[in-house]
Amino acid sequence: MQERCIAKETLGTTGFSYTLSLINGKYKMTILYTLMEFGVVRFNEMKKYIGGISYKTLSATLKELEADQLIHREEYPQIPPKVEYSLTARGQSLIPILDAMCEWGEQNRL
Repeated sequence: MQERCIAKETLGTTGFSYTLSLINGKYKMTILYTLMEFGVVRFNEMKKYIGGISYKTLSATLKELEADQLIHREEYPQIPPKVEYSLTARGQSLIPILDAMCEWGEQNRL
């Protein structure tokens, strides 16, 4: 049987803890899932898809995900300003995790 990742370590030094530090937050997984589903998304579209998130919270969360290199922000120099968000290769590597969570939720929904 394969040993669990925390068997010889403290939880804080595991890959699980690192992954959780990147995706932990009320809207991070929702934003990642939205980008997974729709590909390239503009700021106001993202707000519409998520619903219930303030502009300030969405902006701050997008900045965190960008700093963690999970999403890419593309700004176009035009009037009015146009900004698009998409998953980076690093963010796309989370797709199997997001898919597994979605599948688990569908199978275990009460």
